[in-house]
Amino acid sequence: MLCLKDLVPAATNTINTQFILLDKGSSTREGQERTCLALVADETAAVHFQLWGNECDDYLPGDIINLSNGIFSYNRSNLVLRAGKKGKAEKVGEFTKLFVETPNMSEIKWGPDPNKPKKLVQESVISPCSRIFSPLS
Repeated sequence: MLCLKDLVPAATNTINTQFILLDKGSSTREGQERTCLALVADETAAVHFQLWGNECDDYLPGDIINLSNGIFSYNRSNLVLRAGKKGKAEKVGEFTKLFVETPNMSEIKWGPDPNKPKKLVQESVISPCSRIFSPLS
């Protein structure tokens, strides 16, 4: 399982991880599909997680979610973790997971690696925590 602190933006569905849902925004429409943004975290970092369709109602703060074959990439200029078309998010528990709110991997500016231009590396921190969701503490 990948720790959230090890996320790197890529256009492939290869992320297998587990996290707790901390907060969830309101639903919006993206084309024909309903979406909402959530703040999720594990013991190493936090990230914005994109929920689609019924997931917007199915998952609540405190839910522990297992993500298989997920993707961490840009969606409408926001860097988000999501299941995508090939991945699967599944609730596996509630309320019993250690977590941190910083760093937020969605709040990092990424750029090409000077040694491997097709690979991205962290350039700078935009914000230490989510600019969308207020800190819990």
